[in-house]
Amino acid sequence: MPKRLAIVLAFAVVCAAATASAQTQSEAAADTPAADAAAAAFSPVTWERLLHAADEPQNWLMYSGTFDSQRHSRLEQVHTRNVDELELKWAYQIPEIDRAETTPLVVDGVMFVTEAPSNVVALDAATGGRYWRYEHELPDDLRICCGRNNRGVAILGETLYMSTLDAHLVAIDARTGNLVWNREVADHQAGYSKTAAPLIVRDQVVTGIAGGEYGIRGFLDSYDAETGEQEWRAWTIPGPDHPDNRTWSGDSWRTGGSPTWITGSYDPDLDLVYWGTGNPGPDWNGDVRLGDNLYADSALALDGETGDLKWYFQFTPHDVHDWDAIQIPILGDIMYEGEMRKVMMWANRNAFYYTLDRETGEFLVGTPFAEQTWAEGLDENGRPIRVPNTAPTPEGVVVSPPIGGGTNWWSPAYSPRTGLFYVNAFDGEQEYFTREEEYVEGETYMGGGGNNVLPIDHYQSYIRALDPATGNLRWEYPIAPRSTSGLLSTEGDLVFGGTVDGWFFALDALTGEELWHINVGSRVHSGPMAYAVDGRQYVAVAAGNVVFAFGLDD
Repeated sequence: MPKRLAIVLAFAVVCAAATASAQTQSEAAADTPAADAAAAAFSPVTWERLLHAADEPQNWLMYSGTFDSQRHSRLEQVHTRNVDELELKWAYQIPEIDRAETTPLVVDGVMFVTEAPSNVVALDAATGGRYWRYEHELPDDLRICCGRNNRGVAILGETLYMSTLDAHLVAIDARTGNLVWNREVADHQAGYSKTAAPLIVRDQVVTGIAGGEYGIRGFLDSYDAETGEQEWRAWTIPGPDHPDNRTWSGDSWRTGGSPTWITGSYDPDLDLVYWGTGNPGPDWNGDVRLGDNLYADSALALDGETGDLKWYFQFTPHDVHDWDAIQIPILGDIMYEGEMRKVMMWANRNAFYYTLDRETGEFLVGTPFAEQTWAEGLDENGRPIRVPNTAPTPEGVVVSPPIGGGTNWWSPAYSPRTGLFYVNAFDGEQEYFTREEEYVEGETYMGGGGNNVLPIDHYQSYIRALDPATGNLRWEYPIAPRSTSGLLSTEGDLVFGGTVDGWFFALDALTGEELWHINVGSRVHSGPMAYAVDGRQYVAVAAGNVVFAFGLDD
């Protein structure tokens, strides 16, 4: 038997045993007073703790780890010299069969995991044993384009906050799993839904909306964490009383999409919330919405107190290829042309990498990081210089990147140790076409689509390390067939990621050399994270419908 196959089979046996063990613990623990006491052992997650989350590397207190969304763990027990000793410590089987896209939170040894379609479970982060499970009841008439997804929760004090597929925001007691309040954000029958982890800003819960394929009008909301009352709403398509409404022909702004379906970032010093917006609608037929279509496909900087727009940067004006700008903005301070700058780092779905000044939105760096054929480059303001005849047609036009983009919603990472930005990139192409389509509330409104030119396995993914001061490539790690995994960097100079055929791996953050891999049996379609319990570092990732936790050999 080949060694690689033997490793896979041996791991499958261990995984099955660990999963069965975790399920047995879950059923027993949920009914015991000892489990309830253990679940209550975490300390309340105050605003001060969230502000200084990087100083608690044993915990993972928000979706991207910290407000700057660097997805960098300061834990260094696992490093380049011992990562090959990682082994499975436990596995938790999610009851639903949907593919998990969750990134767990860990607070003082308690892990909170969202399960598809809109559930959350509390686990012992050291064993995978279950404390409680909250299940959100959903209507039968959901309108969702892309699977029954839920990517995570936020926590403040002793309360968890979760988005649901029927466009609700719910607050859940983190110690017991009991519902605290339930707020309808928008009408799910009109195509609105929610899939992303919220973001806490002081005593507010900031949360986006999905539904860009249903002709919605996008927005970003803030709710009072205690009462669930709405504090502010920032529309991502300006209304007719705003001059930027002129970037939409006629009344097309009313059904223009621009959703906010992935979690943003926050700079507490500037008090700015940063959030990406999705594609304009209909996705591929731009003739019915002539103009730049602000603020679709943009980075928005909003006042954290009021939601007022401070600046925006549009990556793809008048997008006709469905290149949502919903990648997570990474914030950092870097040396740029001889001076330290507060920047935002962004590898966009349109296959260009950008560095922006996060105080002003000024364009600093822009260069392709994945294969693209639609733009000759970017002008001095970062606006794309389009190649003629690359817009979709009824007959079809082949363009790179594909609809899935040069990257997508899966999280990039940044290491302050190496100064490198890490992104999961894809070099591919698509034949784009248009069709006539009338808007009907609650039905998909896309105006076209895409066909594969060659089988998807003909193309390839790469983990690419970029210098954010220049956009230059430092190294790349090829993945066959491809990857739709988020990334994690660590103080041990490691980068973790996964593949569609079930491999979970660790790379040297400085060189890209593969140092460790293991097959987890199903697609890794989520972001890895790291935490520690009782001095032991774990690296956890969801693959298929199982959460796996790895640690060093005893």
